[in-house]
Amino acid sequence: MFKVKNNGGLYTASFCWLFFYIRGALMKIIEAMNTRISVRAYKPEPVSREMIKQVLQDAVSAPSAMNTQPWEFLVITGETLDKIRKANVDSLRSGVPIKPDHLVVGWTNDSVYRRRQIELAKDIFKLMDIKREDKEKRAAWSERGFRFFDAPAAIIILTERSLGDAPLMDIGAVMQNICLAALSHGLGTCIEDQGSMYPDILRKFTGIPDEKRVMISLAIGYPDWDFPVNKLKSARESVDNITTWSGFD
Repeated sequence: MFKVKNNGGLYTASFCWLFFYIRGALMKIIEAMNTRISVRAYKPEPVSREMIKQVLQDAVSAPSAMNTQPWEFLVITGETLDKIRKANVDSLRSGVPIKPDHLVVGWTNDSVYRRRQIELAKDIFKLMDIKREDKEKRAAWSERGFRFFDAPAAIIILTERSLGDAPLMDIGAVMQNICLAALSHGLGTCIEDQGSMYPDILRKFTGIPDEKRVMISLAIGYPDWDFPVNKLKSARESVDNITTWSGFD
């Protein structure tokens, strides 16, 4: 092992290599955070069990309160997923009320959150050439979410019902990790609540016990980059508008 002279002193070559390796890895993480998008159309190519397992293995490095790790995963593909897609859409078309275990949407119509939701919908409909008055196309688009955007696989995040809302922060962390880890395998994801709007359907086809709470679903697969909406990078509020600084000069 040789040594490298630096203004700050002597450093071993292995230390320098480690420094640049970590720096490069951090740059890749930042790049992944900034390039991740919600993928809303996928190629039919299946994703292997081994690949999804590796994604989840990487994702569970996420932090959690007092290392409680309150997450569990259900991974669905093939005929089972197709049956769930059909049952979801049939329920939606029949007007069956949604009964999610965890309601994601909770903002009022006069809030900034509603405004951002509307802005996103406008961007999507523009790319998909869906006119405001075209109820048929709007309904068809809504059904895509209940079909997990036709992804070859879906990940359902579960937690113990007895924990209530305590694990929400932890689940958010592992969910983000899933999205970032998927990128390293050339996979896209979409965090979407439509797939978990009818938890009884998920229970019927997969055997989820009642003591488990269905929190959120993620579509996962190889992105279809030719699909118009996959060109969308949704806007983000400026940090200046959402940050209060205290104690700084």
